[in-house]
Amino acid sequence: MLTVEKLEKQFVSHVLNGKEILGFSPVSFSVPQATALGLSGPSGTGKSSVLKCIYRTYVASAGTIRYHSGAGDWVDLTLLPENELLRLRRAEMGYVAQFLSVLPRVSAVDTVAEPLLADGVPREEARDRARRLLARLGIERSLHDAYPATFSGGEKQRVNLARAVIRPPRLLLLDEPTASLDPGSLQVVLDLLLELKAAGTTLVAIFHDRSIMDRLMDAVYRMPEKGGETGQLATRTSSHET
Repeated sequence: MLTVEKLEKQFVSHVLNGKEILGFSPVSFSVPQATALGLSGPSGTGKSSVLKCIYRTYVASAGTIRYHSGAGDWVDLTLLPENELLRLRRAEMGYVAQFLSVLPRVSAVDTVAEPLLADGVPREEARDRARRLLARLGIERSLHDAYPATFSGGEKQRVNLARAVIRPPRLLLLDEPTASLDPGSLQVVLDLLLELKAAGTTLVAIFHDRSIMDRLMDAVYRMPEKGGETGQLATRTSSHET
């Protein structure tokens, strides 16, 4: 479904008089549909930046990101016109960043229901589905109408995930979605991700906890050191589903 070839990212620091800063060294990997690929490597090697280039909140400096869309076409996400990219995001992609970013004074239930409302789902049905997903993820009913800005870190992460998967995406990008979760909440999230993968969702994810990688990932791509050679892809040979 996704083929990344010789992807690079350079940042320009205007504070440092236009100095170029290497985001990550060339990255190449492929991800078959309904599988999960983990990105691993020390902090600073650019794992989060790779996800942002795929979602195109960062513009790649070089390379290609070929994506097999639901319409059956291969598109290069680095070259896709902005309006087509936004349509593809809304229809087929989910992205869970490290930190929840939402509009102020919008309740948790409306934050999660928003993708369904954008698809034309009636408001009460969308909010009901959002409440059920929030409850599954352990968000108390009393918090559903509260503002996520007041939530704990773990609660914010679960709201962030719920918003990304309320309408199951074909491609789901995950940047440390479990970092602040207790063991019980972690298991619920892993079960949900395994269900999504079994139903056909493709995942590209970052987890610093190796045990989570072992349980969820089909393959792991080790990021190259900055200025080093291309990273290494290791395919897992046994099932780690629970």
